[in-house]
Amino acid sequence: MLTRTNLFSVRRVVVKVGTSTITHSTGKLNLLRIEKLARELSDLANQGKQIILVTSGAVGAGMDRLGLKEKPKTIPEKQAAAAVGQGILMHIYEKMFGEYGQIVAQVLLTRADSDNRRQYTNSRNALTTLLSQGVIPIINENDAVAVDELRIGENDTLSAIVAGIIDADLLVILSDVDGVYTANPQTCPTAELISEITDITPETEALAGGPGTARGTGGMYTKIQAAKIAVNSGITMVVASGVRDGVVRDIIGGAAIGTFFVSKENRLQIRKRWLAFGAPVNGAVTVDSGCEQAILTCGSSLLAAGVIKVEGDFEHGNTVRIVNLAGREIARGITNYNSEDVLKIMGTHTQEISDILGYKPYDEVVHRDNMVLLV
Repeated sequence: MLTRTNLFSVRRVVVKVGTSTITHSTGKLNLLRIEKLARELSDLANQGKQIILVTSGAVGAGMDRLGLKEKPKTIPEKQAAAAVGQGILMHIYEKMFGEYGQIVAQVLLTRADSDNRRQYTNSRNALTTLLSQGVIPIINENDAVAVDELRIGENDTLSAIVAGIIDADLLVILSDVDGVYTANPQTCPTAELISEITDITPETEALAGGPGTARGTGGMYTKIQAAKIAVNSGITMVVASGVRDGVVRDIIGGAAIGTFFVSKENRLQIRKRWLAFGAPVNGAVTVDSGCEQAILTCGSSLLAAGVIKVEGDFEHGNTVRIVNLAGREIARGITNYNSEDVLKIMGTHTQEISDILGYKPYDEVVHRDNMVLLV
C-alpha cells in the first residue's frame, strides 16, 4: 500500500490542474505557471514516470480570446467559448512540453465515454497505447459538444475516472487551496489542514464547501467525490495547492504537502470499476442494518427482505446505489427489478415475490456478482 514515504515508487501518475490554477485573476492564462508545470511533468517523464494531465481552462482561454468579462451562463455560450479555447490551450501545452522534448496528445471525453462499457474500454486502450509510446495525454472534458446529460460534470471527477480507466498509481489534484481543512479556511481562521484521510465518511463529505473561485466550477466537494472514486479503485490521491513550484515532484518525493487520501488495498476489476464509476446511476435503495452487515461482511446478494426504501425511477438492468440507514452509500449494483416492482416486494421474503408480482425472474434484487462494495 502506498504511503507518503514510498510514493517515489509510483509509475503512472494522473495530474489534474484547475482553471484557477492556470489562469490569472483577469481570466487570462498564466503562462509562467503552465510553463513550470510542463517542465516539472516533463522531468518526471524523463525519470520513467508515465504522466497523464487532466486540464481545465478551455472555456477560460476562449473567454479571453472572445473578450468576455464574465463566465458564460448558458450551455451554448460555454460550448462556443470552449470551442475557441480548446485549440488555444492545446497549442500552448504543445509548445511548452515540446520545449522539453515531450510529445503530447489531446484527448476529449464526455460522460458518454464512461457510460458505455465498450467506449470505456476503448478509452482505456487508446490511453494505454499513448503511454506505451511515451506520449503525455492531455485530457479535458469535451465542453464544445457536451450538454448537461453528457457532462462528466467537473474535471475533478473526470480525473478520477481517467485514473481508474488507466490503472494509475497516483492522482494529484492541484487546487487553489492547500488541501482539505477542518472548516472553510476562507471564512474560519482557525481551520486546520487535514494531512491524511483514511476513510471518506459522511462527516468527511460535510467538510466540503462550495466552489472555491469565480473562475473555477468545482469546490472541495467535487474533490472529495473524486477521492471516493480514486481510493475505491485502489488509487492513492493527494489534493494540494497548484501555486507551489515543484509540488508534484515534492509530493512524489514524500513531502508532507496537501491532503493524502489512502487508497483501498484491493483494486476493482475493470468491469466492476466501470459498474461503480462509469455506469450512470438511476436510483437508490436503502437497506436495514442486517442486510448491510450481510452485504459487507458475508458478500451476500441484496434480497428484497432487506430493502426498506426506494428512490428514483429505474428499470431492470440499471445501476443503483445501495445505501445504509445512516445515508451512506455502501455499494452499487445492477438491479434485477425495476423501481415499481422493488417498491412492491421490499421487506418480503424471496418465496413471496411470485405471489406479489405474478412472476419471479430472480431471487435477488441485486446479485453479488453484479455488485461492487464502496466501503
